[in-house]
Amino acid sequence: MSGETVRQPRILHLHSTFSAGGKEIRCVRLINAFGTQFSHAIVSAMPDHMAAARLIANGMRVTYPNNFPSLRGRPTPGRLYKIAAAMQGYDLVLTYNWGAMDAVMAHTLFKDKLGLPPLIHHEDGFNEDEQKRLKPTRNLYRRIALGKSSGLVVPSEVLEDIALTIWDQPMGRVKRIANGIETRKFARKPKPDALRGVVKRTDEFWIGTLAGLRAVKNLPKLVAAFASMPEEWQLVIVGEGPEEDAIRAEADRLNIGHRVHLPGFAAQPERFIGLFDIFALSSDTEQFPISVLEAMASSIPVVSTKVGDVADMVSAPNRPFVVDGRTAIAVTGALDALVADPALRKTLGEANRIKALEEFDEAVMIDSYLRLYSSAMGVPVTR
Repeated sequence: MSGETVRQPRILHLHSTFSAGGKEIRCVRLINAFGTQFSHAIVSAMPDHMAAARLIANGMRVTYPNNFPSLRGRPTPGRLYKIAAAMQGYDLVLTYNWGAMDAVMAHTLFKDKLGLPPLIHHEDGFNEDEQKRLKPTRNLYRRIALGKSSGLVVPSEVLEDIALTIWDQPMGRVKRIANGIETRKFARKPKPDALRGVVKRTDEFWIGTLAGLRAVKNLPKLVAAFASMPEEWQLVIVGEGPEEDAIRAEADRLNIGHRVHLPGFAAQPERFIGLFDIFALSSDTEQFPISVLEAMASSIPVVSTKVGDVADMVSAPNRPFVVDGRTAIAVTGALDALVADPALRKTLGEANRIKALEEFDEAVMIDSYLRLYSSAMGVPVTR
C-alpha cells in the first residue's frame, strides 16, 4: 500500500563483553556494513566493558538498553524467565560466547510460551578457564541451551568439530563462517607516527601484536620471548585490559621496559599495523584471530603459538613459524629466525598478503552473515 511505513527489523545482541576484541570488532563491522536496514540493541554481560561501541559508524541505529536483566548470575528459573521476557519485541536475538549462554538457555526454555524470535548463537573460543580442557558441566549446559536455536556460528574448523561432536549439535544448525577483513585498506604503508604514543624511528624494527590484555593472551610470555632480541628491536603491544600491570612487570623484571611499549587501545588497525616488521601471537587459546588476518593483509610475517586455525590461516611458507608455545622458548626461536633474515620476512609477508586477498576478504563474510540473519528473520537480503 502506497505510503505504508515498513517496520524496521530489530536485532538484539547479547555479548559476554563488548570490549574491543575480535568477536566484538566483527560484530561492529557487520553492523556498519548492514547500514540502516536493521536497528540494533547491544547488551554486555560486563556493562563496564563497552569499548567496541566507539567503532560503530555514525548514523547506525543502535541503542544500549540499561534495564535489560543481567546476563550474569545463577541460572534460576525466575532469572531466566526475566531474560527471556526481555527478548520479546525483537525480530532476531544474537548471542555471543559462554558469557551469554544463560540467555540461550532462557530462549530455549521459554521460546514457545513467550513466542520469542529466532536466536543465533556465536561461539568464538574459550577463556583461560577452558583453555586446556572443556568443562563437562558446561558442555552439557551448552547442549541443552542450544536446543531451540536457529543456528550456531563458529569461525574455525576446530570449533566446528567441537560443536558437532562434544556439544552434539545437528549438522544443519552449525554454520562455519570464516572471519574476514577489508583487505584493500591494509595495502598502504603507514607513517612512522601513525600509532598514538609511540613513533617508529628509522633505525628501529618492531615486533607487534594486537590483543585484549587478558590472561588468556599470555602476553608476559611474549615479553619473555622477546627479551633476547637485538637492541634495535622494539615490542609494541596494542590493546587494553586487566593484564597491563603484569606485562609491564615482566618487562621490568627482564630489564627491557624501555623497549616494550603499550600505547593502549587504537582503532583502525589498518592505519598502523603495517609498522610491524613481525606480528606475534602468544595466546594460550584462539580460534580464528582477526588480528592475524590484518597482519597478513599488511604483508607481515606471523609468529604464533599453535592455536585454533592459525596454522591453516597463514601462507604455507609461514607455517613453520606457528609453534608449540607452551613455553617462551619455541616463540623465541621463531622470532630469532625472522629477526636475523630480512629477505625471509619479506618473502613470508608477500605470501601472507596473497593468501589474505584470495581467501579472507570481508565481502564473503558479510554476505554470509547477512544471508543467515535475513533468512532467520524471514526478510529479503539487501546489500
